Amino acid sequence: MTLKKSLGKSLEDYLEVILILQHKGGMVRSIDVADYMGFSKPSISRAVKELKAKGLLITDRNNFLHLTDTGKLIAEKIYERHCFFTKYLIKMGVDPKLAESDTYKLEHVISDESFQKLKESTRIWSEKEEV
Repeated sequence: MTLKKSLGKSLEDYLEVILILQHKGGMVRSIDVADYMGFSKPSISRAVKELKAKGLLITDRNNFLHLTDTGKLIAEKIYERHCFFTKYLIKMGVDPKLAESDTYKLEHVISDESFQKLKESTRIWSEKEEV
């Protein structure tokens, strides 16, 4: 997806966090994102403005954040990668804190094609281990 490539790591992280917070509690405000990420409210406000301009996020009259369909699609792709790499690295024996740290880097740099191939190969390995 070319739009994902033009976002950069920072905006992808914001989308992912909004998705995670929506799954946890439903309605999300900028302050929730700031608290979760440990960032200042002005930093979140700039990101929200940019995500809205790109058509990935909308706010309602109560200032709750809502991912658009495209924003949600991108967030779900990043979150899928996050879950995959975290579980994979931990399964390989990497310390969970290091796995989490490395995952934040890996989830943004791997191409869609490479990620799909890696996912498929690990599925095949898992099936062989079960036999």
